[in-house]
Amino acid sequence: MVVSTPLDPTVTGTALLFEGGGMRASYTSGLLVALLEARLHLDWVGGISAGSSNAVNYLSRDPWRARHSFTDFAADPQFGDWRTFARGQGLFNARYIYEETGLPGQALPFDWETFSAASVSTRWRIGAFNATRGVQVHWGREDTPTLTDLMVRVRASSTMPVVMPPVTIDGEVYVDGALGPAGGIPLDAARADGWERFLVVLTQPRDYVKEPLRNDWLLRRWYRRLPTVADALRDRPARYNATREELWELERAGAAYLFVPEVMPVGNGERSVARLRASHEAGLAQARRELPAIREFLGVTSDAV
Repeated sequence: MVVSTPLDPTVTGTALLFEGGGMRASYTSGLLVALLEARLHLDWVGGISAGSSNAVNYLSRDPWRARHSFTDFAADPQFGDWRTFARGQGLFNARYIYEETGLPGQALPFDWETFSAASVSTRWRIGAFNATRGVQVHWGREDTPTLTDLMVRVRASSTMPVVMPPVTIDGEVYVDGALGPAGGIPLDAARADGWERFLVVLTQPRDYVKEPLRNDWLLRRWYRRLPTVADALRDRPARYNATREELWELERAGAAYLFVPEVMPVGNGERSVARLRASHEAGLAQARRELPAIREFLGVTSDAV
């Protein structure tokens, strides 16, 4: 799709936040598709890890890519396995997944023109953890003048520790944005940009609590040259649980709508296309059921967009 003029949002005043979770995003990509079907285009979008893929797919307004990225694409012979891990490319073949497949004519072509047009009037952020300095970074339009610049940052945001190799950008090393202070949900980024109302897309059920890390010494050995990563991994459960508690409070106060999976049928490393498709369809069905409530929260009537 070639777009030469800006694409304005249809909903203002609410930030859309996508949590990560690897292949659990097969479920939450269903919410993404439902929003696109309803032409609900919010004016701030953020994502971390797999949520960064959901965020950029949402901005490119491409339901096919949103669905395919976390379902059928898992059958691609270059998707990654223990052989690519042994070669240092990662259990998920990250360079291929993020930096090659989005190019024209490849497995998951990315609509850069539409994305760029939407980015003119919709602010967005994707988060990654800077392991060199031990700080969280949130990138946006100003950091990504080209598709290559965008996709290497989506890759960095999605670089799960241990199973995927770190990414170097401008001489500094990055890993998964879930290691940041919000634990993988970009609530801090939206607030920093001035937003106070949030539509939050979570990838764990409501009763989920992240357990403290075990075998910390193994991670310290693995990341002996990047101790900031080991420290962030140790702190992540407490940070993640605290952010979720804050979200429940915002929900009770009417400042947040939380899309929480009724079930989560897959794990973050799921490879079965059949299970991933079923997960997506379950998420899409839940999203369509909740769409009237989402519209009400956003202040949008059914015929307003």
